[in-house]
Amino acid sequence: MKYRHVIIIVLLILVVDQSLKFWIKTHMFMQQEYVIFPNWFRIHFIENEGMAYGLKFGGDFGKIFLTLFRLIAVGFGFFYMNKLVKEKYSRGLLICGSLILAGAAGNLIDSMFYGMIFNDSMGYEIAQFMPPGGGYGSFLHGRVVDMLYFPIYEGYLPKWIPFKGGDYFVFFRPVFNVADAAISVGVVTILLFQKRFFGRHMQPKTPANNAITNDHLA
Repeated sequence: MKYRHVIIIVLLILVVDQSLKFWIKTHMFMQQEYVIFPNWFRIHFIENEGMAYGLKFGGDFGKIFLTLFRLIAVGFGFFYMNKLVKEKYSRGLLICGSLILAGAAGNLIDSMFYGMIFNDSMGYEIAQFMPPGGGYGSFLHGRVVDMLYFPIYEGYLPKWIPFKGGDYFVFFRPVFNVADAAISVGVVTILLFQKRFFGRHMQPKTPANNAITNDHLA
C-alpha cells in the first residue's frame, strides 16, 4: 500500500462526511429529524462544540484548545502515516490509520470554518452558506454537525435491574457523524487486531535474523 492510497482514503471519507454535513446544515433546522428505518435509524440534526459523540471540553478556552490540538494531531497524523507506509506496515493498519486521520480532519474542518461560513440553525431557521451578515462564530469557533442516530432500543427498564430499574432507557443514545464513525471503526479494529497489525514489527531480532540481515547488506 502506498502513501497516495492513504490520501485517497482520507479524501473519500472527507467528501462523504462534508457533503452530508453541508446538506444537513442547509436543508434542516436544529433538532429536525427524518426517520429512515423505524425504531432504529434516524437522521437527527444537532451540533456540538466539543469532542466526538457530543462530549464537551472546558468552555470557550477548551474549544480553542481542542481545535488547535486537532490541527496539530492531523498534521502529525499525515507525517506518521507516511512513516508507516515507508516501513511497510500491514495494509489493515494503514487503512485503519487512514480512517482515524480522515475522521479527525473531518471534525477539524467543522471546528475551524463552520462558524464563519454558516449562520445559526436556531428555531425553525435553516442556515445559509456564506450569509451576507456573516457566520455565527469566528475562526476556530465552529460547531461540529452531527446527524446519525441509532436508538436501537427505547423503553422502560425492568424494575429488577439494580439502580436503573424502571427508568426510561435509550440504546444507542449518542448522535454522531461520518467522521466519528470513521475514527471509532479505525480505533476498535486496531485494538482487536493489534497483534496481527504490529506483530512482524514487534518481533525481536534473533542472532540468525541479524546474520541474514548482515549477509544481505554485504
